[in-house]
Amino acid sequence: MQRTLFIAVILTLITPPLLADNEPTSWQPILLNRTAAIGPAELAVIVNRGDPLSIRIGNYYQKRRAIPEQNMIYIAFKPGRGVMPKEEFETLKAAVDAQTPASVQAYALTWIAPYRVGCMSITTAFAAGFDPEYCAQGCKLTRTSPYFNSTSKKPYQDYGIRPTMSIAAANFRSAKELIDRGVASDTTFPTGTAYLLQTSDKNRTVRINAERQYPEQISPQVQLKLLKKDYLTDKKDILFYFTGLAKVPRITTNHYLPGAIADHLTSAGGVLTGSGQMSALRWLEAGATGSYGAVVEPCNFPTKFPVPEIAIAHYLSGESLIESYWKSVTMPGQGIFIGEPLAKPFGGFRTTSNDSQLTVYSPTLPSGHYQLYGATTPKGPFTLSAAASTLIPSPHQLQFNVNKPYPFYLIKRK
Repeated sequence: MQRTLFIAVILTLITPPLLADNEPTSWQPILLNRTAAIGPAELAVIVNRGDPLSIRIGNYYQKRRAIPEQNMIYIAFKPGRGVMPKEEFETLKAAVDAQTPASVQAYALTWIAPYRVGCMSITTAFAAGFDPEYCAQGCKLTRTSPYFNSTSKKPYQDYGIRPTMSIAAANFRSAKELIDRGVASDTTFPTGTAYLLQTSDKNRTVRINAERQYPEQISPQVQLKLLKKDYLTDKKDILFYFTGLAKVPRITTNHYLPGAIADHLTSAGGVLTGSGQMSALRWLEAGATGSYGAVVEPCNFPTKFPVPEIAIAHYLSGESLIESYWKSVTMPGQGIFIGEPLAKPFGGFRTTSNDSQLTVYSPTLPSGHYQLYGATTPKGPFTLSAAASTLIPSPHQLQFNVNKPYPFYLIKRK
């Protein structure tokens, strides 16, 4: 029995002018059904009407990501403070809840401050509501996230939480560059390196265990390097950079590929302004697309920080930045997520063809047998165009021998 893929894709042939005989052409997806990641229709953007920069960031993000108008949520409060009182937040949260469409699964904030609500990070407060169980006074564990390392595609529907990330920037130029990097990263399947650093700071490097056996190759595109050193310099291929120091030197000497994630385990990395430690904001300013930091002293519990292996695995499976990062933190109550939420370097499909063969690549394709159907219009009707093809588990690709070329294709899994 045939069934359409959960991530069914319709493809269109783009033929460049003056195409030589047998010269490969490129195929690009023009219509995707539900993919492996949260998309613009499921993300609401929260804008502070009292902050001109927040308004400008919100407007630009809506345009770049085609956020539906009904997903733009407006509230008003005094900007610039590091900490918002719980009582004020709860009034604002009620206003946000009243404006949020039921289909929304995640939030994006559009300001740098406040970054904290009482004893919680502002991203977790918007995600789950203010809850003192997510807080700790001293070295104590806190409430865990049911979303941690889950397979959920609808966190609000499944768990009653909407993962939240702040598009944090001190000025519009920085915000624009961050947003543009995230958009530019989509479906690029970049080739790069995941760097895990075991530093000389034993209290802050508890996430990284040099005695463990880490795979050197974690995907066709991504290598992993476990290094015993305090910082990187002059690297050109950074996709992931996880380390532990109060201040990380020379981060601006490196090149961060679009969609890159970088963070440092320390007590106050999420105190985005005015901290004596390095702010997580410095990573975004250096070229990363996502980062994380604690807004309240968490002690050095690894469960309160991203687990590198989990963040990497979800990202490489085609999930968005906000999903992958949130799923990597067991106890997110004291940490703020910052970056471009919808960045998705490993989502979607990449395809190539020549006159007789179509190759489809995607890390989100499950193993199995597939058939290719063709049509003259995006709406069909679709007819069988190629015999069944078996997914090659690595590098996650399908190869179809095309009998008759069509401008539109639909992949179905048997």
